[in-house]
Amino acid sequence: MEETILIVDDEKDILEVLAISLTDLGYNVHTAENGEDALRIFREASPPIIMTDIRMPVMDGIELLQKVKQQSPDTEVIMVTGHGDIDVAIESLKYEATDFITKPISDEILETTLRRARERIDLKAKLRAYTGNLESIVHELLGLSHTIKTIAGGLEGGSFVLEKGIELDEKEYVLQGWEMIRMSVEKVKDLSLALLHHAKATHRNDQRCDPNQPAQDVFELLKPRAEQEGVDLKLECQRDITPLYFDQDGINCCLHNLVTNALDAIADAPRRDKKRWVSIKTAKPDGWGVEYRVADNGSGIVDEIKDRIFANFCSTKGARGTGAGLMMTKRIIEDHKGLIWFESNRSAGTTFIVRLPESEPRIDDRH
Repeated sequence: MEETILIVDDEKDILEVLAISLTDLGYNVHTAENGEDALRIFREASPPIIMTDIRMPVMDGIELLQKVKQQSPDTEVIMVTGHGDIDVAIESLKYEATDFITKPISDEILETTLRRARERIDLKAKLRAYTGNLESIVHELLGLSHTIKTIAGGLEGGSFVLEKGIELDEKEYVLQGWEMIRMSVEKVKDLSLALLHHAKATHRNDQRCDPNQPAQDVFELLKPRAEQEGVDLKLECQRDITPLYFDQDGINCCLHNLVTNALDAIADAPRRDKKRWVSIKTAKPDGWGVEYRVADNGSGIVDEIKDRIFANFCSTKGARGTGAGLMMTKRIIEDHKGLIWFESNRSAGTTFIVRLPESEPRIDDRH
């Protein structure tokens, strides 16, 4: 990609020669004859590199450097000076100038100085990306720590109630304590599976698959639970969907999380006269490979958590959930370049929609 540079010098001959040399090097060159014009061009074009003379009328190079750094600290500013201005050039480094070069400027010195400036730009970009990733990891760890503390508290509380039940020979306490422990163990299992899928996220096993198969697998797996809980689990598959390349285990995991959450939502909903149901549907919308819809007629999602439902370790189940399932589902879908969103109404239930793109095999999946 063509790099943009702004050169500033009140001597037109030097300006023209530098502009020709930099254009030959592949730069998109802007020029200015004083600091004020340079500042205006900088605000309009936002060049990542500026090369400016120090001694100029109207606004000198040092003042230009200071104003540029106030507006854009990451802009690389190279100072150009004569032999008699070395002390001033060194002074400019205190104002975070990238480098300085002396006139006359040789092609070799020019190329070396600009290469160092580009390297600084690349390094800053990498540091920003690294810092962003580090902040994300810290945020995840804080969420994970809270989840683990919640689980540990459940185990500790359950153990206490169980021990008291045994000590007092109270069967009700024993059962309550055991149920608290069982729920905490279930959370440990869910959290472990979510973290396992997180670790595997960069190692997808894409294969040419029938998009209906994950829906059918999850339906068969959770049908017995639904029947036991008196929930009508329904499956509707569009039969003419073209096979796609995706990680079937990952998509199975996503649909399993969504259907399990729907069954949990039905269980938490107040008992009503109308029949309770959860549905799984597949379709082929225009421009997409497949669409999955998982819907329930439970109580819907409370407004307080709608905006952060996919956030790290945010649970719709209160103390009963880890919040890892939806977090990992979103990551898997986004890793497939897909979309996931939901529609929810407190009186009509919730529908989660997942779309996967029409896809070709990735390079590392071709044989």
